[in-house]
Amino acid sequence: MEGSLSLEQRRERIAAAREALRGFDAALWQAPSGGGPAGLAGLLSDVDELGLACDAARVAVVGEAMGRGETSAGSAAMTVTQWVRHHAPSTRAGGAQQVVALAQAFGKAANAPVKEAVDAGRLPVRSAAVVVAEAERLRPLLADGAEPHVLEGLMSMAEQHGPRGCRMVRPALLARYGLDGQLQAEQDAGKRFVALSQPHDTGIGVFEYRLSLDVEGKAVLEAALGPLSAPKPVDGERDLRSSDQRRGDALVELVRRAVAAGESVPTSPKAQVVVTMDYQDLASGLRGAGTAIGGSDTGTLLAPETVRKLACNAAIIPVVLGTAGEILDQGRAHRFFTPAQTRRLWLRDGGCTYPGCSMPPHWADGHHLLHWVDHGPTDLDNAALLCDRHHTTVHSRRLAGRVLHDANGTRVEWDLTRGSYDDLLARRAAQEPA
Repeated sequence: MEGSLSLEQRRERIAAAREALRGFDAALWQAPSGGGPAGLAGLLSDVDELGLACDAARVAVVGEAMGRGETSAGSAAMTVTQWVRHHAPSTRAGGAQQVVALAQAFGKAANAPVKEAVDAGRLPVRSAAVVVAEAERLRPLLADGAEPHVLEGLMSMAEQHGPRGCRMVRPALLARYGLDGQLQAEQDAGKRFVALSQPHDTGIGVFEYRLSLDVEGKAVLEAALGPLSAPKPVDGERDLRSSDQRRGDALVELVRRAVAAGESVPTSPKAQVVVTMDYQDLASGLRGAGTAIGGSDTGTLLAPETVRKLACNAAIIPVVLGTAGEILDQGRAHRFFTPAQTRRLWLRDGGCTYPGCSMPPHWADGHHLLHWVDHGPTDLDNAALLCDRHHTTVHSRRLAGRVLHDANGTRVEWDLTRGSYDDLLARRAAQEPA
């Protein structure tokens, strides 16, 4: 059996495999054509599996050497990474630190499933390194008992999509297994890094900008750019612009349309939000239990309060999921705050209603004072204008507001105590009959 081979026998087999690969290209003409297992395609698969096994063995050797203290032994003082580069010259071009990091990670019991996948050839070393690194970052953010499920999800995505898959699945894992509010907190933190640089003159009549967006901003921008940046043939001839050039042209077109619209009321929703909820949550009467949110036609996973904010001026499409995640019912879009209501809000509020803000009305959105998910009506007595920044603040801090009618007219009053909206919901629940 392979597992009973001695170390010397294994070294002999490694030497034999190395010898078999010498002058390999000279024998390739003998491989039959056709792409079958006996041809070049099968041969490439064999070589690839051998490469995976070699990578896994390299990590295993480094781990054993670290355990024995050999990496720091000898007259020449070397770090573990230097030791790897010295004895594995191919890593001098890159990869030594990754091997060391993975060997260290495999010493932890929590990473045993990743080590098994690497040893079995299911997971390349590069992907495994990203899995353990991402799992380490996520570990303190997870609810009790969630770590094995998260590790399994990361490994599955890495096997199918490589290292990029681990980063793709992070929001979904946080939404399902993270601590309460963790996904929201992470997405809110991203807003601090939203920035657009001043134009940099390259000297040849071309100007460069650097743009950084949070998850919500990226979803909205990509949804808007999509239709405008599609190839547009002219008189039957292909659109020869590159993808980047089409996207740049589309961004300029978006700005032109926005400027041309001036202070007119939007006639279409600013976003399309698909709210998904599984059947059990629906049957049990829970409200707002769905966490997988597709925002702005991009399928981006958005945190609950971000969705509540978008929903104030969105087209909402409710989707009910079955036990296997299949769509049982997809409802019709519901549009909130009509253009006529928006005009009346502009006249009534005169701009953003958040204390101290002077943003004009045409740069503000209607906000449901009692949120739509909490059965808040879409009427003027449940509405207030908020600029995007303060709209985010009101939702993230869970602030309550109310419309007052007195001798001075109609105005919106805000309670800036963090969590005041939740206090409002508690008072309403206490007043409702059992």
